[in-house]
Amino acid sequence: MDKVLLDTDILSEIFKAKNATVVANAVAYKEAFGQFTLSVITVMEIVKGLHKINRADALQKFLVGLQTCEVLLFDQACAEIAGRIFADLEQIGHPIGRADPMIAAIALHNNLMLVTGNAIHYQQIQKLGYPLKLNNWR
Repeated sequence: MDKVLLDTDILSEIFKAKNATVVANAVAYKEAFGQFTLSVITVMEIVKGLHKINRADALQKFLVGLQTCEVLLFDQACAEIAGRIFADLEQIGHPIGRADPMIAAIALHNNLMLVTGNAIHYQQIQKLGYPLKLNNWR
C-alpha cells in the first residue's frame, strides 16, 4: 500500500461512515500509515461546507481531528502546476473549477496517488498528459 492524498469527497465519506468499502479502506490505510494525508484545499472545502450549514459542532470536531492528519500545503510550485492544469482544461473546453486542479497539483507535486470518487474531473487532467495517479476507495 502506497501513501495517498485523500480528496475532499472521500474524506467526507470516511467521516460519514456510510460506505463500508470506503471505511474498510480508510481503516486499513490508517493502520498502515497512522494518519490520513489531505490538502489545505480539502480543509477549506470541509470548513466551507460545515460552516455553510451551521454545523459548528462538526466543524470543531473536524478542526480538532486535523491534529492527527498530515495536511499538505499549496505552495508556489503547486500554484504553477495548478495554473497550467487550469489553463489547459479551459483551452480544451473542460473547466472543472479551481479546487480540483489545486488538489491535483498538490498530489502531483508530492508524487502521491489521489484517492477520489470524482474520477471524471481528474481523468480530464490525465487526458492532458499529466501523470496524475488515481484510486477510488468506493
